[in-house]
Order: sequence, then structure tokens, then C-alpha cells
Amino acid sequence: MRIKERLFISLATIFLFSGAVSTPITEASTTHAASSLSSYTNLQNSINSIMSDSRMKAASSSVTIRKATSGEIVYQYNADKVITPASTLKILTASAALEILGENYRFSTDVLANGVMANGTLNGNLYLRGQGDPTLLKKDFDNFASTLAKKGIKKLSGNLVGDDTWFDADRLSPDISKEDEPYYYAAQISALTISPNTDYDAGSVIVEAKPTVNGQTSKITLTPATSVVRVINRSKTVPKGYANTLKITRQVGTNNIVITGNSPLGSAGKKEWISVSNPTAYALDVFKKSLASKGISLSSSSKVVRGKTPTDARVLASKESMTLRQLMVPFLKLSNNTHAEVLAKEMGKVKYGEGSWDAGLMVMREYAESVGLDLNQWTFEDASGMSHDNKISSSQISKLLQHVRSEPWYGSFLKGLPIAGGADRFVGGTLRTRMKTAPAKGNVIAKTGGLDHVSALAGYATTKDGELLIFTILTQNTKSSTVPVLDRMATAITNSKKTP
Repeated sequence: MRIKERLFISLATIFLFSGAVSTPITEASTTHAASSLSSYTNLQNSINSIMSDSRMKAASSSVTIRKATSGEIVYQYNADKVITPASTLKILTASAALEILGENYRFSTDVLANGVMANGTLNGNLYLRGQGDPTLLKKDFDNFASTLAKKGIKKLSGNLVGDDTWFDADRLSPDISKEDEPYYYAAQISALTISPNTDYDAGSVIVEAKPTVNGQTSKITLTPATSVVRVINRSKTVPKGYANTLKITRQVGTNNIVITGNSPLGSAGKKEWISVSNPTAYALDVFKKSLASKGISLSSSSKVVRGKTPTDARVLASKESMTLRQLMVPFLKLSNNTHAEVLAKEMGKVKYGEGSWDAGLMVMREYAESVGLDLNQWTFEDASGMSHDNKISSSQISKLLQHVRSEPWYGSFLKGLPIAGGADRFVGGTLRTRMKTAPAKGNVIAKTGGLDHVSALAGYATTKDGELLIFTILTQNTKSSTVPVLDRMATAITNSKKTP
């Protein structure tokens, strides 16, 4: 390996001084930052060597490394080439949201009524009005129901109405494939929704299948319990030692959750986060169960429907979400797609009065332009990075990563990014199983990105000299995963020193 590295370094040096276009270090970088180039010769050689990996040769890629303090280029390869960013697009989404909405922004949810109460009966409709909160849990609905019970409400004569009109009726961002649609990472977006646990995968339900008795179907548990989905259990409990072939999915266009395959005795079974078709109906169903648990019933003529809250309705209970500062942790650490799309619609609603993708993405583009980014190198049709049609250059993402360091909300942004090798899920996030040893462990703080044939990593890394460098590595059209190569590059930064 060392012989190959030495050979590649020699060739790279020849190419660099001959001005050959095949070298990863372009003429633009040598002109722009000659001092940086000369002070990080060893790092440049290391990256050149890593770039010779067959996986990188087979991929289309864009790489930029710059100094965090000055923005000077240390290394670049196809820096202005646009590549599918996958979830590194969330860097822009988070930055725009922190700037437009503010660190202390909270989502609101209200329970309202437009009738009067007599003898424990609320004569009128009860409204559950959502305004985009992706962190609502069943316990919040239980708390709403407790508040209503304390007010003396025992029965509802009118309808239970879910108001999700804060956002438009488009539920799926562009380019969501049918094969992804049943799962949490492609959940439908509604202003009224619920999450199954504190990962806050809004619009999904946790479906767990466990073995029971040999020859019988698995035991199925839904969290939270809901009647809005129909479970079709075709699984079978089999003897210990058999392969676990359980599969849990949802039939697209329906709320039919289908469980198939073998569930071996002694195994843990299988757990899957399944998206729900119509999150509004899902939230209403869970709320109805919460009401019942507190002794509040609906009359025989009551309906559970979607509608708009009248202006004369009075608030009976309300809840504000965690701050946007706090939301950055589950959003960026776990790369939550639903949070990204909710934030886009919320930005559109706050700035233009329209909770739509068109309005939200317009706000994001305006933000990018306002901080000096080149919109000619940005193409995106969602806020999460799910679409393969999104295209961005590594140069632009690294410029954004440098800019945000001057913002007052930078601490909140940085706290959200995954930390290499951090064992805790809300520390390491999507990097918790990567770069688990020194010097990269704890010194690489970055956003991951991954789609079929796409891998990306963008963030900050501290060198052995204690200097902070910004790096962005985007790869697409990969026949085999480039993730190990990306990690080698980030590790090389943490292992580097300035050349004397």
C-alpha cells in the first residue's frame, strides 16, 4: 500500500505542475489558495491517493476541502460539478429554517370547540387543529383529553374534526417511489400528525411481529394503538433455528399493513416503522382513543372528519412543541426526512402564508441567494434530499458550511450534526457506527447522505494541529458503496498536519 501511495503522490505532483486536468487539484484551487495548498501538501497527497480507489474512479464525484476560518481552498476535485446530494441537502434546510423561523420557534397544536356544555355534554364540534408539529405523541393527546375531562366534558354531541389546513393537501414530496412510500422515511406530510416515539418519525406507526406458538401467526403490536390501519397477518411461527423471513409493509394507496414470512421461536421477531396513509385520520383516531380513556365518549351521530376550525371556536387546550433549536438534534442526527419537509412547508407558511412545497422551496432558494450562494449550482425539488433529481456542487455546500459559522444560531446547527463514533444515537446519529477510532472519532462532525448509488458526507473535521477544516464529498453512479472511501477522506483530515 505504501509503495502504491508513493507512486501516486509522485504522479500527482507531476500532474499538478504540468496543469493536467486529470489531477484532483484544479488550476482554480492553486490560483485561489496557493498558501493553503503549500501548507497542506501531505493532506493533498493523502486525498489524491484515496481518490485513486477503484470505487471513486467508477463514480461521479465532487470534493471540496477548505479552511473554516478563511474559506481558503485546501483541496478540490470537480468542485463545481453538480451531484445528487441525498440528505446533505438538509444542511440548507436546517440553515434556512434557523434563519427564517428562528432558534426559538415552536409549533402549536390546539383543541377547540364551538358549542356550549350542559350536564357534561359538549353540544357542538370538537376541533383538533394542527399547525405542523412533527413531535406530537400519544401522551400529548392523553394530556389534551385529561384537560377536557377536568373541564367536566364527558360526552361530545357533535363531530370530532381534524384541522390540517395549515398546510396544503399535497402529502408526498416529488419523486417518492412506490417502493419507499410504505416506510417512515417517506411518510406523508400533514399539518396534523403524530409520532410513535421520541425519534419523532411523524406519520408512521411502529409495527412489531413476535413469534407465538409453532404453526400460529405472529403476535402483532401497533405503537401507538390505532384502528386507522388494517393488519393482514400472513406470518407463521416456526421452530427455533429456522430463518427469520418476516416482512412488514403497507399496500400502497391503502392502510392495509401486511405481515408475511416465518417468525422463529426464540427470535426477536421484527419491528418496522410503517408510514400511514392519511396522517390526519391517524392523529384523529389516536385522539379519539385518548378521549375514551379519560371517559369522554362520542354520541352515536358523531363523525370523525377533516375540516376547518371556525373563527368563533374557543381554545380549550393547547400545546407548543420543543424549540427549533431542540428539534435540530432528532432532525439532523437521525436525518429525519419528515422534519425536513415539514420545515419547508412551515417556512412557506410563515413567510408567504402558504404551507406548500412551492412556497417553502422558494424560501430556501431565497435564503441561499441571500448568503451569496450560486443558485445555478443548486437544483432541488424537496427539502429532505430524497429525490435523485436534486443536484448540488461540493463547492456550494462547503461555502454554506463556512457561512453558517458566522450566524448566531450556529451552535444549534452544530449541535444537530452527527459526531463520528458517538455511541449514543442522539450524539453519533447516522455516524455512530462509522469512524469509531481515533483520530476521527469525535473529530468529524458531519451530515451524511445516502440513496441508491449515492453517498455523501459534508461537515467539519479538526486536524492534528487543531485547525478546523470544512469538507464536502459527493458521489453518485456508484456500483459499490463509497462510504468507506468517504470515511477514509474524513479520517485523513483529522490525521493531517500542516507542512512545515
